[in-house]
Amino acid sequence: MPLPSHKVTICGIPELPQHCSVGISHVLSIIDTHEPRPSALDDYPGIEHLLIRFDDVVAEYPGFEACTPQHIEKVLEFGERTHARPESHVLVHCHAGISRSTAAAAILMCQHAPGQEEAAFLKLLSLRKHGWPNTRMVEFADTLLDRRGALLKALVTYRRALLEAKPHLSEVVRNIGRGHELPV
Repeated sequence: MPLPSHKVTICGIPELPQHCSVGISHVLSIIDTHEPRPSALDDYPGIEHLLIRFDDVVAEYPGFEACTPQHIEKVLEFGERTHARPESHVLVHCHAGISRSTAAAAILMCQHAPGQEEAAFLKLLSLRKHGWPNTRMVEFADTLLDRRGALLKALVTYRRALLEAKPHLSEVVRNIGRGHELPV
């Protein structure tokens, strides 16, 4: 199956005002557990909105709420609703538009396109120039969608392509404590 025909936009909270008048129909917000609902969402008329709260961590850490399979089930339920409307324009955002939002966007693109995982992740290169999808989210989605590692393999392919274009990001990833996610 091909990738979904609906349009996908990825951003962080500071960029939300830039997208409120471009025909967004669905917004998926993934923000920290204690982050207030972004007030900029009030400027999005008539959208279907889903707010999911968990912290941007890739493992269980004291004091943080990590992503769970139930969170990804909610993302997939949201994906079912957007897939039912091929003309939809989906905006996915997290705090910075780098990790949780790029993972969720790739998951949504892969959901109804088995065999197109690599194409979906590589599409992130044009949707968000500096994304680093949350590995934990992708792991759970791979299991829930029964893709037997295809999403994780596509994630590694994406990261290699990103680092080839922007090798300086390796140091950034190491500095934020996620060096273990760098492809070998």
